[in-house]
Amino acid sequence: MPEPILISIAAALAAKSATGLYDLVKRKFAKDSAATTALEAASSAPDDTQSIRSLAERLHHAEVNDQEFADALRTEWQKLPDALTTRGDVYNQVTGNVTGKVVQAGDVHGNINL
Repeated sequence: MPEPILISIAAALAAKSATGLYDLVKRKFAKDSAATTALEAASSAPDDTQSIRSLAERLHHAEVNDQEFADALRTEWQKLPDALTTRGDVYNQVTGNVTGKVVQAGDVHGNINL
């Protein structure tokens, strides 16, 4: 499972909101048809969480196998203004045996009563 920052990066790539970041990833994926397909699928459906997750997994794989790319990706991500790096999407995952209530939410201003 990719770490949350990679999901955020994948979402920004899908929205094509960061040209430098998109170009970096596109160059990296140029020789990997499956990774290129994941980038194109996410770009053509920027609100599809599955395509974003698939792209994030490809990013994770690329980072694990290429530290130089990993450093460049993180550096390029840090250059982006906060408005581009925070889409407001929330990705929660609940695993294991859960008893009781689970709340999944973004920003909460006020109380939550169940």
